[in-house]
Order: sequence, then structure tokens, then C-alpha cells
Amino acid sequence: MPSKQPEPTNNLIGKRLREARVRADLPQDKLGVLIGLDEGSSSARISRYETGIHEPALATAQKLAEMLNVPLCYFYCEDDEIAELILALHALKKSELHKLLRQFEIPKAS
Repeated sequence: MPSKQPEPTNNLIGKRLREARVRADLPQDKLGVLIGLDEGSSSARISRYETGIHEPALATAQKLAEMLNVPLCYFYCEDDEIAELILALHALKKSELHKLLRQFEIPKAS
């Protein structure tokens, strides 16, 4: 049985970006403008990120994550189920997250 190869990073980021943008109900051009891209090229730039033609710089990826209310690591997560867990954890209140960490006895990083 052949092992599943991870998606190339730029295609993975594009896939996650599109999922997050669609969830946020934002068209490509509006998202681009919201993160500071030129209005005339914003749709094309976001499209190129989503299709994997170009990969956004880390600073741009951070702006996209902030605007779409997802953690930056969501864009880089190779596993679809873990990506969904990341979104679910991100939506928790800090107190709920701490309770969950205690429940699984996962020590907090200092």
C-alpha cells in the first residue's frame, strides 16, 4: 500500500486559505484589500495563493490568519482532521482551553 505523500506546502496553504476565506464568506478581492493589498490586484494575488502558484510571505500569511480569525498554524497543518481540531481549539475561551489541557494532563509551555 503506497503511503500518502504530504501536499506541497504552497498547495496546502492555498487549500487552507480557501477553506478559511469561504468560511468567513469573503470574496478574494475584499480579503486582499482588508490585508492591505492594492485593490486592482488583490483578487489575483489571493487567487494565486489559493491555487499554489505563489506562497504568501510569512508576514502576509499572518495578516491573512488574523483577518480570517484562524491561527497561523492552521495554514500549515498537513492533516485535515488536526486542522479542524486547531480551529476548534482556537474557538475555545482560555478557561476552557486550560480545563482541556488539565483533563489530558498536557503541561503548559512556560
